[in-house]
Amino acid sequence: MAYPMNIGEAAQAAGVTAKMIRHYESLGLIAQASRSDGGYRQYGPRDVSVLRFIRQARSMGFSIKQIEQLLGLWADTQRESREVMALAREHIAELDRKMAEMAEMKAALQQLSQHCHGDDRPDCPILGQLAGESAAPAARPPAAPAPKSARPARAARAAGLRDESTAHGGLMAWMQGLHRTTAAGHP
Repeated sequence: MAYPMNIGEAAQAAGVTAKMIRHYESLGLIAQASRSDGGYRQYGPRDVSVLRFIRQARSMGFSIKQIEQLLGLWADTQRESREVMALAREHIAELDRKMAEMAEMKAALQQLSQHCHGDDRPDCPILGQLAGESAAPAARPPAAPAPKSARPARAARAAGLRDESTAHGGLMAWMQGLHRTTAAGHP
């Protein structure tokens, strides 16, 4: 590999995209690249190493803030490894919490899907529960079915799901209600 590299070459060498390099520069995770006489970004071996470090840390699920801390520790030759270990253990604990949360969501959805007939009838306990209905809605006259590609988006809008955080928060609230219902002896 010949240095300096342009942004495309550095991206390929580090296994990231040029867009991510610009993003990391804007966040201050990597230093602003030097520029050629023509104004093109130029990256050296250290830059590519830092980009690889960031890619590896992201692949392990570390947040940007945690990566900032890890980069600082990596650059500090006087660091104590216990600091790195503490950061890694915090991240492991967070991953464990997320995995437990995902397992709860999966179990709740599996339980709910067992009550869905999955046939050509319009009544669906899954949609009813997502909408917060305790019982199936009253029968309505049949409407013309939407094209299959539009059904998930329409269902998400009907359930008030606009983005991932709203969907996650709604699902978590629904799961809490499901747990209370199940604990009270109602299926």
